[in-house]
Amino acid sequence: MSESDQNLNMNTVSVAPKKSLVMRLLSLLIIAAGIAAFFALGLNKYLSFQALSEHREFFTTWTAENQVQAAVIFVAGYCVMVALSLPGAIWATLAGGFVFGTVVGGVYVVTGATLGATAIFLIARYALADFFRSKTGSSIKKMEAGFNENALSYMFVLRLVPLFPFWLVNLVPAFLGVKMRTYMIGTFFGIMPGSLVYASVGNGLGAVFEQGGTPDLGIIFTPQILGPILGLALLSLVPVVYKRIRRGKSATPGA
Repeated sequence: MSESDQNLNMNTVSVAPKKSLVMRLLSLLIIAAGIAAFFALGLNKYLSFQALSEHREFFTTWTAENQVQAAVIFVAGYCVMVALSLPGAIWATLAGGFVFGTVVGGVYVVTGATLGATAIFLIARYALADFFRSKTGSSIKKMEAGFNENALSYMFVLRLVPLFPFWLVNLVPAFLGVKMRTYMIGTFFGIMPGSLVYASVGNGLGAVFEQGGTPDLGIIFTPQILGPILGLALLSLVPVVYKRIRRGKSATPGA
């Protein structure tokens, strides 16, 4: 190999990490810029019960006349909102149920949320996973091994139980090396029960508007709703328990 070829290889090696760092910082900068623009333009004012009440006639009329465009805009908007971890997702979910109905609106919410969550998952894995691993050391490897052994079951639990912040569950699997397919399946089906609950609340907002009241956002924590959801979460842990029982039997002498 000639001296010029060696110099070229050395330059390529030195430039590659710089380009990678630049791209990582750029992806984070885009997210920060999107969040700043959201609040600077005052778009957060439109994600409220008051805004939904004031513009309800426009939403229903325009959606009825432009069903395809309305569906695309809603899913895309929900995707961006989740990808940027913006507040107000619950009001967007209510709006989806109010405008599109419980089932259709719920499906649109789940679709947009899954796409947005996958986007921030990929960005976090690309831009922050290496830094996170370097700071946590070997402890993250043990956690990663335990989580990925039953990744889909754990994803269902994290998505089903309404105690874990949605934005946090979007990020943690990226640091634990969860496969994107597993992440998307766990997210899509895991958030479906809660999304349908709030979409059904949104579907009944017409009566709430007429009475001048406000929707019950704590409905998901009532025993009638929370009980079945927690039941699904426990059911998703059955494979984990089964594996541990089998492992315990195989480790028993004479088993």
